[in-house]
This record gives sequence, C-alpha cells and structure tokens, in this order.
Amino acid sequence: CVSKGDLILREEVSKFEDNLAKFTQTNYAAGTNSGTDALFLACKALNIGLGDEVITVAHTFIASIQCIVHCGATPILIDVGQDELMDVSQIEATITPRTKAILPVHFHGKVCDMDEIMRLAKKYDLYVIEDACQALGSTYKGKPAGSFGDFGCFSFNTPKLMGGWGDGGGIVTNSRTLIEKIYLLRNHWNMAQTS
Repeated sequence: CVSKGDLILREEVSKFEDNLAKFTQTNYAAGTNSGTDALFLACKALNIGLGDEVITVAHTFIASIQCIVHCGATPILIDVGQDELMDVSQIEATITPRTKAILPVHFHGKVCDMDEIMRLAKKYDLYVIEDACQALGSTYKGKPAGSFGDFGCFSFNTPKLMGGWGDGGGIVTNSRTLIEKIYLLRNHWNMAQTS
C-alpha cells in the first residue's frame, strides 16, 4: 500500500476492518488512528455527554477516563479486584439516574466478568463500551473480548499485542446504526447531525 500511496481509509484498511470483525466475531469494524480515539468515538456515538456518568476503573491507562471527560461526562471510578479487573460487585451501588454506560477495562489480556456486567447493563438499560485495548485475542467463556458490549475498542500502538507502525486503533460492534455513526465521526462529522 505504501508503493501505491494507498494509505488512508483505502482498500487495505477495508480488508483489515473485515478481518478485525471476523476475528472478534462481530458484524462490523472501523479503523481509527488510536485506541484512545476508538474509546472517544464510542462515547460520542452513544451520545454520552454533559450530565452523564460512566462507570469505569482507575487502574487503567488515562485514555479510558479521558474519553469520558472529553465528552463532558463524569467518570465514576470503582476498584479492581486481585485480578486487576473491574470489581463487578461494586457496580450496582454506583448506578444513579445519570449513569449512561459501563466501561470495563480488560487488562493484560484478561477479560472482565462480562456475564455480570451485561446483566447489570440490561437491568438498568445502560450501554457497555469495552476497553479491550490490551486484550485483542483474549476470550471470556470462549467469546472474544470486545464482542459483548455495544462497542469493543482496541489499540494497535507499537507495544500492544498487535502493534502497528506507531499508533492505530479499531472499534467493533454488532450494530449497523452504530458503525455508521463511527464512520461519520471519524471523518469529522458533527455529532448533532447523526443523532
């Protein structure tokens, strides 16, 4: 692709997106320029904003929290357990009428207790954005990280499990409506036009 100058959102990226969706057993994937942007665009596509709360953990890279703050929402931080993953026993007590999403962080190739997270999300009608930036290829009960929630977000930064030429990211979903919002947002579309 370098010799053809076929660099930005062209054939190779489309092929990669198709392969990422297949690998994560999801319907759709979109390439992003970083895992940070994948998280941010997921929040924007779900209309997370001022007055909203998103439950996540403090034991993570700053991008997991930064994406919430940059949307104008408030991160609600809970502890991790001995496994360094979100302590799901703390989630329900932090849910308020302003809670809009849960953002579990799969850490060092380990996947959070997605059964309980998805149960609570369904019970309280919450979105789930999986920060799977450090878990590409990991599974929970045979199902790939990133395939449970509304969005799964990945990083292809050089030192990650599958590193790129510096930075890169991806986002997966099973929703055609949501992936279309991601395609618009990554091309500088105004979110007000996609609501």
